[in-house]
Amino acid sequence: MSSFIETEEQQELRKAVAAMAANYGQDYYLEKARAGQHTTELWQEAGKLGFIGVNLPTEYGGGGAGMYELSLVMEEMAAAGSALLMMVVSPAINGTIIAKFGTDDQKKRWLPGIADGSITMAFAITEPDAGSNSHRITTTARRDGSDWILSGQKVFISGIDQAQAVLIVGRTEDHKTGNLKPALFIVPTDAKGLSWTKIEMELISPESQFQVFLDDVRLPSDALVGSEDAAIAQLFAGLNPERIMGAASAVGMGRFAITKAVDYVKTRQVWKTPIGAHQGLSHPLAQNHIEIELAKLMMQKAAALYDSGDDAGAAEAANMAKYAAGEASVRAVDQAVQSLGGNGLTKEYGIAAAVTASKLARIAPVSREMVLNFVAQTSLGLPRSY
Repeated sequence: MSSFIETEEQQELRKAVAAMAANYGQDYYLEKARAGQHTTELWQEAGKLGFIGVNLPTEYGGGGAGMYELSLVMEEMAAAGSALLMMVVSPAINGTIIAKFGTDDQKKRWLPGIADGSITMAFAITEPDAGSNSHRITTTARRDGSDWILSGQKVFISGIDQAQAVLIVGRTEDHKTGNLKPALFIVPTDAKGLSWTKIEMELISPESQFQVFLDDVRLPSDALVGSEDAAIAQLFAGLNPERIMGAASAVGMGRFAITKAVDYVKTRQVWKTPIGAHQGLSHPLAQNHIEIELAKLMMQKAAALYDSGDDAGAAEAANMAKYAAGEASVRAVDQAVQSLGGNGLTKEYGIAAAVTASKLARIAPVSREMVLNFVAQTSLGLPRSY
């Protein structure tokens, strides 16, 4: 179990990621986003340097480390103002699920590319009528000889336009009713019958959201990952890392906002002293820093539990980390805007763009209300309300 004092290797990894991300930063990220382009250069360099696949097995080109290291990569990229959402999706969710449950052929086919960034894989679980209730998923897979036929609809699917494949969460025809027994399928994005439309968002991000349609998509039998009667454990192997990475992104964004605010209030003078000397500004920023550091500790605990194989412990900690980081990040971004005054709303200073982006951490990958439900029921043993 980690003592939360990072090893020399982890500290070196932090420095290396921070150095790479500093060459891109927020200006690059926002410029790409506003031009409707992808951050291809950053993604490719992160892949080449081994950062994207740091959590994947070495025999498939990964770094052989864990979620702790991948979350550290995510945090440092976010702290530099260039958090990539596909880091959450491609190596953390899909890479983990395929590494744990895929066949040897699937691992050989997909993991090396996911690890070096040459393959980006999207993930599709959310549906228009299901929301947080994954048991209501209606995307169905039926057998046709040895093939599978997939039909259904997904919503808020990140980055499918920049992906070579998408991992679809559905249910087999035998399990159309009752609790979800997820069946997971790797679908190439050029598959016949797969289409998507962009959802217009008020988010300045180079990674877009899509509604995805599966219209009798025919897949070979080896598209199925793991068992067709996988039970929920196989799915949650990918969802705990998703929450840890969501926390890492929010922690990084909080750090980014605090750094921007601190740099500004140290030098901005209205009367005779820098405004950062006034406790009306210094105390809230100190409080933001404390809250971000506390959230980071819970994120590190969740990653350490996950890497040690304690899935139940990791689930509780990952949900708590995601909640704490989301709340702390939103407050830090809000305080940064306030600290900069009018400049906090200008394009030049780059904080206003973080306002809507910071709200994402309260909503995705699971809403703060659902995290509170989870903690009330599992940590406190309270009865369910739904």
